[in-house]
Amino acid sequence: MGLRECCKARFEPVVEAVRELESRDRHIGECPVIIGIDGMCATGKTTLGYYLTELFDCNLFHMDDFFLRPRQRTRERLEEIGGNVDYERFLEEVLTPVMQKRAVQYRPYDCHTGEICKETEVPYRRLNVIEGSYSLHPYFGDCYDLRIFTESTEERQLRNIRVRNGEKMLERFVQEWIPKENAYFKKYRIRENCMIVPWNLQS
Repeated sequence: MGLRECCKARFEPVVEAVRELESRDRHIGECPVIIGIDGMCATGKTTLGYYLTELFDCNLFHMDDFFLRPRQRTRERLEEIGGNVDYERFLEEVLTPVMQKRAVQYRPYDCHTGEICKETEVPYRRLNVIEGSYSLHPYFGDCYDLRIFTESTEERQLRNIRVRNGEKMLERFVQEWIPKENAYFKKYRIRENCMIVPWNLQS
């Protein structure tokens, strides 16, 4: 089964939910629709985000573009559950303009240079998809129309990370990033308040 066929099989419930959202409330002023995709790392969040852009006229924003800058990585911030992402900047520069139906001046953070890239303007679209770990952080309030949580078995997750990031980075995921994500999921009950998108264990 090819990638597109796998996406269709796994993500069809999400697609149907988005179709329902897209068709609602057209008589009351075309309110923006915001979809958040959170979940375990290496379980298809980005793949789902790009798949939705193939099917819908939507904007796609990545939480990975909002890592903490070096000066923000204080001990206090890194010890904060859910604190290892620049949620303040994401709210100010992405979510607030979207909710106000304005263009987004998008400024991704470059992990290699440690700097924020030059901004590009992303025109307003009614449908907006936010994907990545911490995209459903409670700091953002109740702005999402649909909350999605992707997951898999731990065995598949580690296998995906090994293939995607290599053996050396796998160790860091296991020792640092996965525990941080799990603490965030647990504290804020992220999974419990989402549409769950499991991995097809037979694929």
